[in-house]
Amino acid sequence: MSTALDTNRNTALGKLFAPRTVASPRGITSVCSAHPLVIEAALLRALREDQAVLLEATCNQVNQEGGYTGMTPKDFRRFVERIALSVGFPLDRIILGGDHLGPNPWRKLSADDAMARAEAMIISYVEAGFEKLHLDTSMGCAGEPVALADELTAMRAARLAKAAEDAAGRIGSKPPVYIIGTEVPPPGGATHTLDEIDITRPDAAIKTLEVHQTAFNAEGVEQALERVIGIVVQPGVEFGNANVVLYRPERARDLIASLDQMPGLLFEAHSTDYQPAAELSALVDGGFGILKVGPGLTFALREALYGLDLIHQTLFTNAGMPRLYKVMETVMLDVPDHWESHYGGSAEEQRLQRHFSYSDRIRYYWPDKTVSAAVDQLFAELSTPIPETLISQHLGRIYPDVVAGRVKPLARDLCLAAIDAALAPYSQATASR
Repeated sequence: MSTALDTNRNTALGKLFAPRTVASPRGITSVCSAHPLVIEAALLRALREDQAVLLEATCNQVNQEGGYTGMTPKDFRRFVERIALSVGFPLDRIILGGDHLGPNPWRKLSADDAMARAEAMIISYVEAGFEKLHLDTSMGCAGEPVALADELTAMRAARLAKAAEDAAGRIGSKPPVYIIGTEVPPPGGATHTLDEIDITRPDAAIKTLEVHQTAFNAEGVEQALERVIGIVVQPGVEFGNANVVLYRPERARDLIASLDQMPGLLFEAHSTDYQPAAELSALVDGGFGILKVGPGLTFALREALYGLDLIHQTLFTNAGMPRLYKVMETVMLDVPDHWESHYGGSAEEQRLQRHFSYSDRIRYYWPDKTVSAAVDQLFAELSTPIPETLISQHLGRIYPDVVAGRVKPLARDLCLAAIDAALAPYSQATASR
């Protein structure tokens, strides 16, 4: 299968298809977040490195009904562009992608209803100018098994591709590129303790491509096949609420070799959050040209905000218990929808997971008006430089950069630096060698 990325407006993805023995380019980080500070940090890093940036919105965050952020795809584009303009980042170096586009937000409905809404969603992404679409129809809807047969997954993905192709033709835009897959890790990480992850078998990866070729042809969207650039597989990388499974290249050797039978394609690695730089680099070496990260970035932001909350408590002895922590606990207990099905155990274990889980379900609550007002108040009350000794005590990850003068000891700057520290291993892994 050949690709047509050279005709796409932004060639940053297309450059990834150089032979894997070539030093440059190596890969690209896919930042999957709708938090403004995460997006700003990603743009600032890309600006320093003179690189394009790939920003992806997930189906739950952003859709035609607003998602949990309240944004449609067009809203998200405007949102990103406002941040880019504020930091001087060129708009033509932004690649927008849609992650897990399919029936997932509506999987409790019948398949017909969920797929109809998924079609409307993908059309809205195309109309908003998103260039990279991850088609994820691997989950069952009401009355269906949790995981679907490969052929049904491919058939539904082809249906979404047709909706996207028709929308692009109707508005006269360049058609998008696609990511496909039938063994897709769950959005946001696993919900249980992990020991070892089953790796996608090489024959399963090849079958994924074959069933999608058949389904796309049957749907009459053969031209879209030329713009399928990658496949989501499981290389043995995942995180749960309390632990992270690190990548072991030797376990994925046969899977990696299967790429030789799929010329023009790469693998997209999901759930790479919390992987060290060496493991991320090994993933890129193995053909995982797109590394997706999301919860790991908002986890770093939450760490920084909670550190600032403790600093505030120290500086203002009449402040009582950490206020942001209390606000978050109250809001999450009042609206448990985003965490209660993911966190088990005793009441105390659930409390710890609400605030400190690697799955970072707390990220769903940052857009809440009460929460955002509490963050704004924290920033306002910590408006002057923070003592280095307190940064050392509560924000140790970024203390060296503060001491070296690379980061200002101001609340907002410290949050951006914490996110940037979580992004740094991705830059190391994807950078030219």
